Amino acid sequence: MTREEFIEILEKTKMFASDGEPYKVNYKIKGDKIIVTHKGSVYLDALTSIPPGVEFRNEGSVWLKSLTSLTPGVEFRNEGSVYLDALTSIPPGVEFKNKGGVNLNSLTSLPPGVEFSNEGNVNLGSLTSLPPGVVFSNEGYVNLNSLTSIPPGVVFKNEGSVYLKSIIGGWFQDWKGNIKGIEPKVLLNGMIKKGVFI
Repeated sequence: MTREEFIEILEKTKMFASDGEPYKVNYKIKGDKIIVTHKGSVYLDALTSIPPGVEFRNEGSVWLKSLTSLTPGVEFRNEGSVYLDALTSIPPGVEFKNKGGVNLNSLTSLPPGVEFSNEGNVNLGSLTSLPPGVVFSNEGYVNLNSLTSIPPGVVFKNEGSVYLKSIIGGWFQDWKGNIKGIEPKVLLNGMIKKGVFI
């Protein structure tokens, strides 16, 4: 999709206020970037692609539930969650710094160096592998339901627990192998560093 096509869709898309009145999606252009500055959630569920250089800074969630691919340089800095349920891959350089959750439930792999810095949960329920260098710094839990191995170099700095059903049968904080007096996340990162989950 070209920048012009994306802008045309933003111009034509109508959101509805609580009183039923329609209104346009607000955005601005800054250099090579298209910055979505809408004062609520953005529903673009029919889109299957977006151009490079799009930055979401809207005041609600971002719904892109039919999107199957992302271009480099897309940034999510919106004040709600991000729903990318059909996405099967993401390129390096995509940033998640939104204030809600990140839902990537169809994603099966991640590129190296991805960092999740969002303020909510991260759902990666279909992910089967992780490359070294992925960092989870989000403020909620991390769901890695289908993950079967974790290489050294992956780091969990998130504030919630980590769900590893295919590796240890559930939440790491509830795992029977935890050691009294050692914080579960410290133990998990130590085990990853030693290659226990390869």
